[in-house]
Amino acid sequence: MSKPSYLALYESGELEARAHLLAQMLTSCTLCPRQCRVNRLNGELGYCRAGANLMISSYFPHFGEERPLVGKGGSGTIFLTHCNLRCSFCQNYELSHGGEGEIVSVQRCGQMMMTLQYQGCHNINWVTPTHYAPQLVAALIHAIRLGLQLPIVYNCGGYESLEVIRLLDGIVDIYMPDAKFSSEDHAKQFANAPDYFERLKPVLKEMHRQVGDLQIQNGIAYRGLLIRHLVMPNDIAGSDRIFKFIAEEISKDNYVNIMAQYRPCYLAFDTPGINRRITMEEYNNAIQLAKKYGLHRGFSLTD
Repeated sequence: MSKPSYLALYESGELEARAHLLAQMLTSCTLCPRQCRVNRLNGELGYCRAGANLMISSYFPHFGEERPLVGKGGSGTIFLTHCNLRCSFCQNYELSHGGEGEIVSVQRCGQMMMTLQYQGCHNINWVTPTHYAPQLVAALIHAIRLGLQLPIVYNCGGYESLEVIRLLDGIVDIYMPDAKFSSEDHAKQFANAPDYFERLKPVLKEMHRQVGDLQIQNGIAYRGLLIRHLVMPNDIAGSDRIFKFIAEEISKDNYVNIMAQYRPCYLAFDTPGINRRITMEEYNNAIQLAKKYGLHRGFSLTD
């Protein structure tokens, strides 16, 4: 298994140069497609409600992630506070909407990564990192100086800035974006992001260009793209168009975790159309749609 590519970037000085470019975005924040352009370094807050400092709610070896991430040692998750999507049905709404967490320095975050490595985790899993990309790369530099050698997982909502993803080339080893919606109307209704799918498509292509299909050795993923798709009631997610795009414009060998765990949370209880769990029929229909387009990794017992 090869070493993470960020080590070469660090040795060349390129990693610090990227960190500097990302940090500059905080003065007029353009880290996501919302383009709020607030000066977070001066205390201004945009749509995501994140300030200049990292806020982290928890970090621990996670055994509930995808099997290739978990292995025997777990995925070293760092749960970040706030979110640039703020979906109305969010299952972690205490973090994304409520701001549950504490301010952490980049040095402390780097130490957290090292703790997770010492605990035997197979990777460092940044959960909802979009609005904290500059701070996380700065923390990564500190962790490298302490001896970090684990792959970085960028576990995001899929509503990303293409410019930021390009700056992460060679830094992130495993991209794990959501593919939430293909419908403009539903993306607007539930995440106030009508352009979600149009933003998602070039981002997925760029992620795949950087890291390719998910690569697994001895049962553990070490590089590649892993797409998550949450099946929703009444096909709110628009699964057909998402699977068609992945199969035809990215790769039929792409790993797609088709998830059945939707349950109404936060505002979903009072929202017609999403105020119930999905049925087994709805989930099986999604699986059949994926197979129709030739997708085959991530939702079979052999993965």
